[in-house]
Amino acid sequence: MEGNGFIASLEAGFQRYVVDPIESVIFWDLAFWDDSMELQLVVVWLILGAAFFTLRFQFVNLRGFRHALDCVRGRYTRPDEPGEISHFQALSAALSATVGLGNIAGVAVAVGLGGPGAVFWMIVAGFLGMSSKFAECTLGQMYRVTRADGHVSGGAMHYLTTGLGEKGLPRLGKGLAIVFGVMCIGGSFGGGNMFQSNQSFAQFANVFPALGGTAGAIVFGGILASLVGLVIIGGIRRIGEVAGILVPVMCSVYVLTGLVVLVLHADRIGEGFGIIVTQAFRPDAAFGGFAGVLIQGFRRAAFSNEAGTGSAAIAHSAAATEEPVREGMVALLEPFVDTLIVCTMTGLVIVVTGAWQADDAGSGIAMTSYAFETVFPWFKYILSVSAILFAFSTMISWSYYGEQCWAQLFGLRSILLYKAIFLAFAWAGAVFASGAVIAFGDAMILGMAFPNIVGVMLLSGRVKAALDDYLGRLRSGAIRPVAEAASDPGPG
Repeated sequence: MEGNGFIASLEAGFQRYVVDPIESVIFWDLAFWDDSMELQLVVVWLILGAAFFTLRFQFVNLRGFRHALDCVRGRYTRPDEPGEISHFQALSAALSATVGLGNIAGVAVAVGLGGPGAVFWMIVAGFLGMSSKFAECTLGQMYRVTRADGHVSGGAMHYLTTGLGEKGLPRLGKGLAIVFGVMCIGGSFGGGNMFQSNQSFAQFANVFPALGGTAGAIVFGGILASLVGLVIIGGIRRIGEVAGILVPVMCSVYVLTGLVVLVLHADRIGEGFGIIVTQAFRPDAAFGGFAGVLIQGFRRAAFSNEAGTGSAAIAHSAAATEEPVREGMVALLEPFVDTLIVCTMTGLVIVVTGAWQADDAGSGIAMTSYAFETVFPWFKYILSVSAILFAFSTMISWSYYGEQCWAQLFGLRSILLYKAIFLAFAWAGAVFASGAVIAFGDAMILGMAFPNIVGVMLLSGRVKAALDDYLGRLRSGAIRPVAEAASDPGPG
């Protein structure tokens, strides 16, 4: 991309923010990056990585699905295994960082720019992304360490450094780990923090204008930062406990509401799926052509489930297990829930209600709200509460991601400084017009994919060997559910 085009895109983003801060702050990345080849390359890199891992591990996203559910249910969990949180809490903590307004509004953006066919490619991206999550979270467990303060630490910054060092690539591994760490910290301050605080207040103020304005933002930001602080001060255990409650409740309320809308439009569901599938392969330029529809679908899915960025591996590294592959299996459920269930339902609601064709539906979160309000006129109030809860859950998980990378780069003694800065940004996100910072943070989150996928590809042989060994022991009965093993010790 030429420099002039970049400057023009940047200026357009600022102009859009001044004119319509509520809408533009939620999807600043679109104004800022629409013409950016760099972002498209990141999306293509994520697609190639996900496809590679799916083939490399022989469709583990299908083969391991049932076993993953059993692991989350605790059938293979022993109380004496090393770690800080359960499989379910690790899954909830990672999901809390991804399930959010990206699912509510990101789908609408994809439909607005790429047409309903973009939903089909979001589903494909989510399916392939399950394999990426499996690979990176398995490695997170393999290379996790116990820090001097007694807490478990794992993630890309560890498996890039140690794993690639074992392969005779210490300089490459260290360099990639530093890049990943810096980008993760930037993402935790921007996309995982200020972005969430800002967009939740924007939606709140839109529904309750009397409580908006600068004074309202100051109070809202202060309350939100205080609540986040109460959780993150307790570390991953507290985060896992809170996420284990919030995520199921948030997803259940939103999905159940969506199901009611679909039931009331049951006669259009078949037609809706037909529109999504047929428009996914349209060669004409009605919605930017086939390539445009595909890239919008994969792009929004990448922002939504973060598969391939390496973020979730940090949370799953803290799970209590002696089997890295088992935690990788649990992790592959994230894109399934985030994209294949929540995003698909959102897209189908937008299509069957006709919101995607309505002139007054708006775009982004406004289009999603419009679709639900055709059945529930009061849905905007539910959406306002959901926006705050989604933002809160994302912030507490991303605080942990950034904290782990901060400790790796700057040492354990400075963790309290990181948390103080994080909470200051949480307050500032609601108060200040932080579009440029948020765009920077979002770009850094996706930028984590470059060093992460390089490392995971280079270490995929070890993951494949561990997967084959684990599945072999599972088939032979050497690995059995805890209840069965307790009643019949046998050879396992």
